[in-house]
Amino acid sequence: MPRGAEKSPADSPDTTQSEDHMAVELALYQPDIANNTGTLIRLGACLGTTIHIIHPTGFPFSAKSLARAGLDYVDHATVHEHTGFAAFEQWRQAESRRLVLLSTKATLSAYQAQYEANDILMVGRESAGVPDTVADIADLRVRIPMRDGLRSINVALAATLILGEAKRQTDGFTGLQ
Repeated sequence: MPRGAEKSPADSPDTTQSEDHMAVELALYQPDIANNTGTLIRLGACLGTTIHIIHPTGFPFSAKSLARAGLDYVDHATVHEHTGFAAFEQWRQAESRRLVLLSTKATLSAYQAQYEANDILMVGRESAGVPDTVADIADLRVRIPMRDGLRSINVALAATLILGEAKRQTDGFTGLQ
């Protein structure tokens, strides 16, 4: 576990945040690339957004592996690790959080969706997205509109675009300078 990160196992979920203070959060489903993960942890630190890492990762999940993209921002981030999707899903349901999946297979534009403060935005693996069983559980599936014939946007960039929109809609930038 990276320095500065908090571990939130499924059998002892973090329940310190009341429903009145929920904010949009970001989940990374079995990320493959340490640099993208470090970039998103850095984003989370800067925006005050909790990042959920759903294991296994495609790289050793450590401060060293995240150092290049995360720099020293990892120390300022709130990161919850989940041992797998089942542990994450158990935690999410206990917290009554809505799962919003960013997917190239979705039909709804991410910019037509209405986001809620209890949302957790999820991005899939860089190499494969999420399995259908995970996509089927999502409460909402959205896609970023793009030109025909192009496959996808880098996962860190995609997450940044939609996290910004979700935070804008839910007043998630209040209190930031």
